[in-house]
Amino acid sequence: MADSKPVEPEASAPKAEIPKSAAKNAKPVRPPNPVWKMMGLPNMRLKLPSRNWSIFLSITGTITGLVVYDKREQRRVQKKWSKLVEHLAKEPLDPKSMPRKLTVFLEAPPTDGLRVAQDHFKDYVKPVLVSSGLDWEFIQGRKEGDVRAELAEKIRKERQLATNEIQEDDPVLAARLTNGSKLYEGPLGDIVIGRNTWKEYVRGIHEGWLGPVTEPAKPEVPVEAVEPVAEPEVIETLPGITVHTSTDDVPPAPINPDLKPDGKPPKPPQPKPWISTDAYSAATPAPTLPNELDPSVPIAFPHILGFFNTPRRMYRFFTRRRLADQIGRDVAAVILANTRPYHTTSIAGGDSFAPSSDGSDGVVNDEADKSEQGTVLKEEEQDWHKSVHKPLDDLTKERTWLDDVVLDPRIAGRMRRAELSPEDEARAERIAKEITEEEIEGWIKGNLRKGWRAGNEALFGEKAKRPGEGLVEDESMEDR
Repeated sequence: MADSKPVEPEASAPKAEIPKSAAKNAKPVRPPNPVWKMMGLPNMRLKLPSRNWSIFLSITGTITGLVVYDKREQRRVQKKWSKLVEHLAKEPLDPKSMPRKLTVFLEAPPTDGLRVAQDHFKDYVKPVLVSSGLDWEFIQGRKEGDVRAELAEKIRKERQLATNEIQEDDPVLAARLTNGSKLYEGPLGDIVIGRNTWKEYVRGIHEGWLGPVTEPAKPEVPVEAVEPVAEPEVIETLPGITVHTSTDDVPPAPINPDLKPDGKPPKPPQPKPWISTDAYSAATPAPTLPNELDPSVPIAFPHILGFFNTPRRMYRFFTRRRLADQIGRDVAAVILANTRPYHTTSIAGGDSFAPSSDGSDGVVNDEADKSEQGTVLKEEEQDWHKSVHKPLDDLTKERTWLDDVVLDPRIAGRMRRAELSPEDEARAERIAKEITEEEIEGWIKGNLRKGWRAGNEALFGEKAKRPGEGLVEDESMEDR
């Protein structure tokens, strides 16, 4: 066998030679900092982030900047409207008269809970109310019809108070009249939050002033004949000894129909309207109906649910400053009690429901669906869930949210809308220019500024004086 020759390895490709000019111009690699090695950290060099990190930092930075800017501008507009009404908090009060109190109407939006409406009031309405120093009370509702029933009952109590027919179950009013306390004589104010609450507010005003003071008699319901219950058979064995045929050793506990299965008492049923919308024209208004009702203002409450509505919800989240500006303007208007009559159309300056100068009732010059009371906040109905718009099988159940707004000219002509005057608008613009950066800065920037001032004062400023220092002269100085 012939000896095989070993295969010689192929010659490798020659390496690319670096030009000498490029090698001279290349900067030498800087050795790592020994501090990182002493601290047990890897060598960290300054370099541009990668593509993935650049995308992540760009998205998070953009979202953070939008949120911070929107929150900052929201504080600015709320500060503007708060300063516009803060002078009312410094006015003295009469100890013998009740202070002015606003009424806030709040109800859970369709297919959601009351907590969402309460948070909306806390974020947008409450800051301006607190600055004014006025008191307010709530009329809240968790389901459809609660606000309407409570407002109608409140108006009926006012009618009884005007005729000195105070019920015995209201000791507060009786005590105030006994002590000589006077009610507030000026205009109060109603803040109505949301389109669904506004519909019940209008319905409750009509029911309170056009309906009866006492509850009308309910139609008698025929009572069905109850079959007699068979009594247990009694067997008499011996004189004085009886045997019952029942086999139960322990008698069953009596069932209380007033308790739920979980042991809690049921909620009282919601009272039905004492007057229907069809009976408005034939009803006689109360003799104590004033020529002008308390000013009211509908507050926008945009609320939308659903996964496919996420883009719209994100846009509203990043532009909350516009909603805060609109709500602050309306709340300041009702606080300052600048009013105008509601127009028959949503366009300002149109025909109105205002009563004539001789005191006669106003005349509706257009249909109710074209009046301002019927069209205000109507765009919010498009955001309601589709389950709200479905008709119900039970026709006797109240459907105030879906029914059209029915107006009577005798009530609609006396309603007043709160609106800012041109003088207040000009004053608000001047206040907006005077707001400093320190009044609207956030927590981080405020603490950094506070720390910088404290350090600057400690290093270069004067030494802080102790309480009382410098007020009493030293005795040694007096001897000299």
